[in-house]
Amino acid sequence: MKVTYVTDGDTLWVQPAGGGRPVKLRLAGIDAPEICQAGGRAARVALASRVARRTVVVATQRHDDYGRAVATVHLDGEDMAGWMVAQGHAWSYRYGREGGPYLRLQAQARSAQRGLFADPQALPPRLFRKRHGSCHPGGDGARRG
Repeated sequence: MKVTYVTDGDTLWVQPAGGGRPVKLRLAGIDAPEICQAGGRAARVALASRVARRTVVVATQRHDDYGRAVATVHLDGEDMAGWMVAQGHAWSYRYGREGGPYLRLQAQARSAQRGLFADPQALPPRLFRKRHGSCHPGGDGARRG
C-alpha cells in the first residue's frame, strides 16, 4: 500500500496495492497530539516526512468507533508507531493500567528529552481532549481508542 496523505501524527491514508479508494488508518498503540495541540503539527510533519508517497506494509487489527482501520504500519521493516514514540512525537497508548506497547520507547524518549518529552508539562492527547475537546468538534478524532 502506498501512503497518499498524513492527517496527523497517528492517522494516515493508504492506496491499496490493487488500486481503488484510499483507506484511512489509525496507527495502533500510540496517541499523537491533536493537530491543534502543542506538538501536533510537528508530529504530522515527522510522520509525513517519513512515509508520504512511500510503500508500506499494513496489518489491520480492528476498526475503531469512527470506522478507521486500526493497524500496524511498517516501512522497510520498521514499525512506524514505535518510531513516532521513539522520536518523541507520540505517547504509547495506555490501556487501563497498562502502559501500552511502546512504554519502553516512551521512557527512552522522555529520558533523552526528545520532542514532546522535552516539555515536562506536555499534555497527553487523551487529557487534552478531556479538557479542551477535539480539534474536530462532532467529527472524527473526538475520541480515540
